[in-house]
Amino acid sequence: MNAVDGSAVETGVDFATVGPALLFCPADRPDRFGKAAERADAVILDLEDAVDPAARPAARQALLAQRLDPRHTIVRVNPFGSSDHVADVEAAFGAGYRTLMLAKSESVAAVRSIESLAAASGITAGVVALCETAAGVLAAPQIAAEPTVVAVMWGAEDLLASLGGSSSRFDDGRYRAVASHARSAVLLAAGAHGTTAIDAVHLDIDDEAGLSAEATDAAACGFAATACIHPAQVAIIRAAYRPDERALQAARELLAAAVGQPGVFRHDGRMIDEPVLRHARALLARA
Repeated sequence: MNAVDGSAVETGVDFATVGPALLFCPADRPDRFGKAAERADAVILDLEDAVDPAARPAARQALLAQRLDPRHTIVRVNPFGSSDHVADVEAAFGAGYRTLMLAKSESVAAVRSIESLAAASGITAGVVALCETAAGVLAAPQIAAEPTVVAVMWGAEDLLASLGGSSSRFDDGRYRAVASHARSAVLLAAGAHGTTAIDAVHLDIDDEAGLSAEATDAAACGFAATACIHPAQVAIIRAAYRPDERALQAARELLAAAVGQPGVFRHDGRMIDEPVLRHARALLARA
């Protein structure tokens, strides 16, 4: 398990407690910062794709002028090696933020660039590694093993673009096989190294049923959170991650029945062993 154990880094985001709905907000729109913070469990102030390159210097200044609670704020910075990377990281640190999302994470060296800049500033920072290219997905196990990585996220659209594709989904909204594979690969990399996994955004804002189904599946698979692009998606994600009372009661009864059992036992017609008990504990922990 990573040294930081997915918990808060100094005054950074603690993904174990922050809640499942992470809302992107353009960093050049400080007028939206407060509203985003009120509506979501955490805000991702975006210096990358949501901001025109010419507006990025002003967006960095906006981080300083309109500050949010760093315990509920992530700053997405431009990729390692880009002309904006160092300036983005330094602006985020200067504004007091300690959890940075690294766009297009493709290597351990990219993650360590943030670690080096943090050390130079005399602080400790946590990295959310966004593995959203073919290289990034393949490197996800090595990236997730880095001690400064507090979460790993994947992205479908940049992934397909890196492959020369044109669409991550079929017309009915289902992910294409390569996107589903990437989603699973990043989740497994996070799980193998004891760090948080964050699911990708659902771009179709009007597809509430699709988002609900996707977030429900994410929670069942082990993702800790889902990113979103519109405030209306927050409530849907929260509801999807929240276990219903019937499932919670069944989990409580199962764990109560397990007390004193020496090993495998039968409960409500099912064979129960330790993995099944861990499922029940995870459900209660999520509640």
